[in-house]
Amino acid sequence: MSDFDGRTFWEKTKYAYLPISPQDLGRPQPPLEVPTDPTVPLIPLPDPAVTPKPPLDLWQAIQQRATVRNYAEQALTLAELSLLLWATQGVKRVSKRPATLRTVPSAGARHAFETYLLINRVEGLTPGLYRYAAIEHALIALDLANDINPRITAACEDQSQVANSAVTFIWAAVIERMTWRYPVRGYRYILLDAGHVCQNLYLAAEGINCGVCAIAAYDDDRLNQEVGLDGTNQFVAYVASLGKRKG
Repeated sequence: MSDFDGRTFWEKTKYAYLPISPQDLGRPQPPLEVPTDPTVPLIPLPDPAVTPKPPLDLWQAIQQRATVRNYAEQALTLAELSLLLWATQGVKRVSKRPATLRTVPSAGARHAFETYLLINRVEGLTPGLYRYAAIEHALIALDLANDINPRITAACEDQSQVANSAVTFIWAAVIERMTWRYPVRGYRYILLDAGHVCQNLYLAAEGINCGVCAIAAYDDDRLNQEVGLDGTNQFVAYVASLGKRKG
């Protein structure tokens, strides 16, 4: 058995052990998002500021929130996907620091997550693996192979809600974006931030008659590989399947 365990992690990431950060040492700030390839076209999403939003009572959404693993065959509209992405990682503005100020909280406004999407049923989109470019509010197609669904599903321990989802959200941390300010303690903050993001997905989904299943059971190395991450500098931290509710 390894000498490292959860208690060691908790002890060694206490604020008392926080070393001098790369920011304090004057090192340049990492990019606010993974740079887009200028040769790859962006797929623009409907502007959430002008997209009609279904009326939703917050307290009712909290009451109704539940994990849903079985979904209807109905597709999402592109506008609905746009609203879900805005609710979970939407950029409200870029400050002078610079930093992105988003719809979810993040330690020090570091916002270390990139959102990858296994899209199965969204109107106007070819099924496949995509990345959300948050600042541009657009999608980038990464892998449109016919076998991408079974590959991602297998990496998620063959959970049927992934295979049958309209969309599965895959949140990956770009760890340098967080540890530039909060060295080893930044790994704690990644876990906290993941909860903020996923809860917003649960609540926003209630407004468009969708259900969500948060997923932490996946083969880390395999899922990182399928998404195209090295597993060290960028790695999957959380997953959630989503689809229209039945009935």
